[in-house]
Order: sequence, then C-alpha cells, then structure tokens
Amino acid sequence: MRYLVVVDSCGELTEGMKQSGHFITAPLSIDVDQAHFVDDESFDQQAFLKAVRESPSVPRSACPSPEYYQKAFERDADHIYAVTLSAALSGSYNSAELGRKLCQEKYPDKKIYVFNSRSASIGETLIARKIAELEENGVPFEELIEQVEAYIDSQVTWFVLESLETLRKNGRLSNFKAAIANVLKIKPVCSSTPEGEIQQAAQARGINRALVRMVELAAESAGHTEKKEIAVSHVNCPERGKMVIDALKERLPAQKYILLNGRGCTSMYAGDGGIIVVI
Repeated sequence: MRYLVVVDSCGELTEGMKQSGHFITAPLSIDVDQAHFVDDESFDQQAFLKAVRESPSVPRSACPSPEYYQKAFERDADHIYAVTLSAALSGSYNSAELGRKLCQEKYPDKKIYVFNSRSASIGETLIARKIAELEENGVPFEELIEQVEAYIDSQVTWFVLESLETLRKNGRLSNFKAAIANVLKIKPVCSSTPEGEIQQAAQARGINRALVRMVELAAESAGHTEKKEIAVSHVNCPERGKMVIDALKERLPAQKYILLNGRGCTSMYAGDGGIIVVI
C-alpha cells in the first residue's frame, strides 16, 4: 500500500474513507461513572448520551496508547500519517509521536509523520482527506507534509454547543469565560486559535441566534473557498446540522460540503445538540 492515514477517533470518517482502505481509526475511550465506552464502530451514541444525562459526574476520556499507534505505524505502507486532536486539548498527539519514535527505533527507514490538527472532529476529517488528495496526486512525502501543514494553518474551527460544562470541567476552556453560558440563555460562539486552543468569538441569546452568528463569522473570515471542502459535524441533531450546511451554502461556494454525525469523543465534548463547522 502506498499510504495509510491513522485518525484518532475524534475525527469522523465518511463512508468513502472507510471503504477506501487508506484510513484507520485509533479509538479513544470514555468513562461515564461505571460505564465504559470505546470510540470505535461499537460506540452507541444514544446509550452514551443517556448515560451522560443521568450522571452527576463529568465524562472522562483517555487517548490511544503509544503502543496502539506503534502497531498502526508498523502496518505495510510506504507512507504513514497520523492526524490527532489538537495537542492543546488532548494527549493524543504526544501519544502518537511516542508511537512513531517506538516504531522508527525498530524500522528507522519507515516514513511516518504525525499531524497536530490544532482542531478536532471534522477538522481532522478534512486534514485526512487533504493527505489522501495529495497522495493520490503523487505529491512527494516531504512536500506533502509542507502542504498539509499550510492547510492546517489556514483552517478555522467554529462551534456552538448547548452546554460548555464538559469542556469547562475538563479544563479545556483556559482562555474562556464559561460563566456567561449559564446566564440568560446566552450561547457563546467559539472558534479555534492558531495554536489549537478554544476562544470565544461572539455570543447570542439562544441556540438559533448563535448558529446564525457563527455562520456569519465563518463566512466573513473564510476567504476564497471555491477549491476547499467545508464540513459540519453535529451531535444527534441532523436537522440542525443541515440548517447550518444550507446557510453556509448560501454564502460560500465550495468544492464539497460534508455533514457527519459526531463520534464518541465529539459527542462527549460537544454534547447533545452541538454543532461544529470547519472551513
């Protein structure tokens, strides 16, 4: 095989990506009290969301182990890439980097590169798809890395959530005043920083107004999108996701629009009803 892309399970895979043979998932695991969920094909979103609703505790996740990444990197492929959650939000990147070093101690000539997405969810999806696009076009390994890193630099992640409690309690809002989310039904519009952290970009009263504001801000900052893919991830709210996709289509031309239901890690952090946009 010419190339393989390992995506940690916060990144959603389209059906086409699953069937191509070029993508595999490195699953995170999530604990809600005594319930244990593995973020792979066995993940039951409805059971997970029910467990979260009924629990007084915040869910906790664990990233894939270095040994898991090492075994994935030892697969038979000329070029192997990993795409992980933002290193500012998860240990997945560091785990993958350690897995790469362990693999290359045994196979020093193996070409492996780990991308810190500085994003999450469908941000990882788009990065993985960019890798595949460049590989299919025959771009050399080192040049591909430069182009994908530049693509990551250009990417912005936006999101509006019903609740910020999981992010807050897990310490993922260091640059953010979460308290306003609990006052007068104010919903923050959040975006990624260039370093892959979370910042507040705006706020609105009520989820629908916040989604409208998110679309406005995303469109204003997007630049030229004619040759880009734009993706939306939702957690258990396909109608809301389609509404956001349709609103973006009215404002931004794109090579392709993608709408996916969030996997386990996305469901944990974004929560029931959350929407994520990546351009």
